[in-house]
Amino acid sequence: MPRRPAPLVLLPVCLVLLLLRPAASGGTPRPGQGSKPIRALLVIGGCCHDYGKQKDLLTRGVAERANVEWTVAYDPDTTTRHLNPVYENPGWARGFDVAVHDECSADVKDLETIDRILRPHREGLPAVVLHCGMHSYRSEGWPEAVTPWFEFTGLQTTGHGPQFPIAVTFTDRESPICRPLSDWTTVKEELYNNSAGKLLETAQPLARGKQVVQDKEGRESAAESVVVWTNRYRGRTRVFATTLGHNNETVADPRYLDLVTRGLLWSVGKLNGRFLRPGPAAGARPPGE
Repeated sequence: MPRRPAPLVLLPVCLVLLLLRPAASGGTPRPGQGSKPIRALLVIGGCCHDYGKQKDLLTRGVAERANVEWTVAYDPDTTTRHLNPVYENPGWARGFDVAVHDECSADVKDLETIDRILRPHREGLPAVVLHCGMHSYRSEGWPEAVTPWFEFTGLQTTGHGPQFPIAVTFTDRESPICRPLSDWTTVKEELYNNSAGKLLETAQPLARGKQVVQDKEGRESAAESVVVWTNRYRGRTRVFATTLGHNNETVADPRYLDLVTRGLLWSVGKLNGRFLRPGPAAGARPPGE
């Protein structure tokens, strides 16, 4: 399938971002202005999700909680085969402190392309991986092998069940990400499997999800999987990951946004009071500005 030129992809983002820019104001400096914002790139788009709305829910929600300045690379293509145009540039991650992968691109399988995506992370760029980002880049060896993308995320996951609420229980209360967070039950969500039955050795579980499913006859069955974890990619790069986040109601949930915000700050080593506050730029801009 031919690739679309990047300018066509960035246009709808530009229109949204005009609405997100904060109004100029004088007087007392806002909280967080004493610290340089964290520069975060959100790569989002692809199959099966309302990414047009979720990009706004994520960027606004995190910026309300932390000193984060967003750049959004939104791909409106709704297939699993389309590469987000931001990745066509070998220097796609230059200038950012963290990349948030929220794309759904299972059938982008070219190893050279995947290597181009992973190279900045191998060199130390922190990452956040959300929901279908885990089911992307299914290169040769999938599903049995630990593919390059699985090595990066820290978990082998190959599918999910139907949408039912997930009871989320935090299992690592020593993690700074989890300490202030409370267990909760989501709205209808997809529970991603842990196809190898465990995380990779480089990863640390933070929360498990339990889902009770009813079939058409009303018979119940339960499934349980790790739904939140961290990974040390290549022994150095911090990766925060969660398989939660299919529906808009979940992405907009303050408990979800608290979790993602803390995970992002942990990934860049700034989970502290200097950054856990609204930033001076609670909005986003398109790549290249």
